[in-house]
Amino acid sequence: MSRPGRPPVFWEALVVVIVKSVLLLFTKRDWRGGRNVPRKGGMIIAANHLSWTDPLLFAHFAYNNGRWPVYLAKSGVFDIPVIGTIVRKCRQIPVHRGSTDAARSLKDAEKALREGACVIFYPEGTITRDPDMWPMAGKTGVARLALATGVPVIPVAHWGAQELLPYGEKKPRLFPRKTFKVLAGPPVDLSKYEGQPLRGQVLKNATSDIMAAITGQLAELRGEKAPDEPFDQSETRAG
Repeated sequence: MSRPGRPPVFWEALVVVIVKSVLLLFTKRDWRGGRNVPRKGGMIIAANHLSWTDPLLFAHFAYNNGRWPVYLAKSGVFDIPVIGTIVRKCRQIPVHRGSTDAARSLKDAEKALREGACVIFYPEGTITRDPDMWPMAGKTGVARLALATGVPVIPVAHWGAQELLPYGEKKPRLFPRKTFKVLAGPPVDLSKYEGQPLRGQVLKNATSDIMAAITGQLAELRGEKAPDEPFDQSETRAG
């Protein structure tokens, strides 16, 4: 039987046993909105990015909702002994940054989506630099893939990973156990962009809609009001 987007059974079982055991030891769960995650078919999960630990924590959420998580990972990870083998066997997608092959990762992601995979993206492209840890302005890659393939984009916010490993620190704060909160929303409505050229303002507007949905989920999760405008890292660099 075909298992879209999933690795061979042995590698999936190995990773699940190791990762779930570690995460359950050091974290508690407060997950909501899992019903909004489709159980089959290609889909994009678009999430905020708070810590280097949240890909593992978030993968746990996706797996428990019936989806094998596929990430775009730096190509150098695939060259690390043992880890590289596991990442490759688990069908993660290498990102060749700063090379002529940079666009290949998006082509690989598009192929995976068309084959029924659940691909997880951080549209911000990096851990947020917003002083209050709200999502920043997003990059257009997620919108381009969603409009090109027609797969749903599920906006998901999470909170708590930054307490386990704050940005800039190398040593995780394992105790006391941290609560990892997740809230998944309904698919982002991108229907008004269908049939339009996948460039310029169309992609910017679709990206803004995706980021607004993620931010709205995070505001509900935190019980706080989000900023009126997202933090724009490019403007900070320019200044």
